[in-house]
Amino acid sequence: MSVIEQTGSESYDVAAGELRQFIERYENLEEEKKAVADQQKEVMAEAKARGYDTKVMRKVIALRKRDKDEIAEEEAVLEMYKAALGM
Repeated sequence: MSVIEQTGSESYDVAAGELRQFIERYENLEEEKKAVADQQKEVMAEAKARGYDTKVMRKVIALRKRDKDEIAEEEAVLEMYKAALGM
């Protein structure tokens, strides 16, 4: 039987308190996520101010997250397609 299914006001109080804790933890994480996103924007703004191409930087960051073999395969196919189109 889950906490919510239990009967009696004491069980309800425990479930409500636990629910409140979960919600508050989630809200705190949302705030932290927003703070991190703001910091990332600041980093990109600074890089852009120093002359870096932030669009390319974002692509490099995305590539660094991926598997090297997967990237190599994708690049090989891209080169093949470009050659087929005379690019």
